Amino acid sequence: MALDAFLQAFVTLNGLATSPFVLLVLAFIGAYLGSRVVEVIPFTRRIIERREAQAAAERD
Repeated sequence: MALDAFLQAFVTLNGLATSPFVLLVLAFIGAYLGSRVVEVIPFTRRIIERREAQAAAERD
């Protein structure tokens, strides 16, 4: 029963994923979510802050 629903969802998404417009929308959503995740994860946020501080120090 659960496998039936899973397969139906997979076939539906597979059909949508072959459309170039849907792929573009998914790419933009993925890029947005990826940028949000990088800001949320403390480790990557520290790396970004260090790079920004280093770039600011080099400009001054």
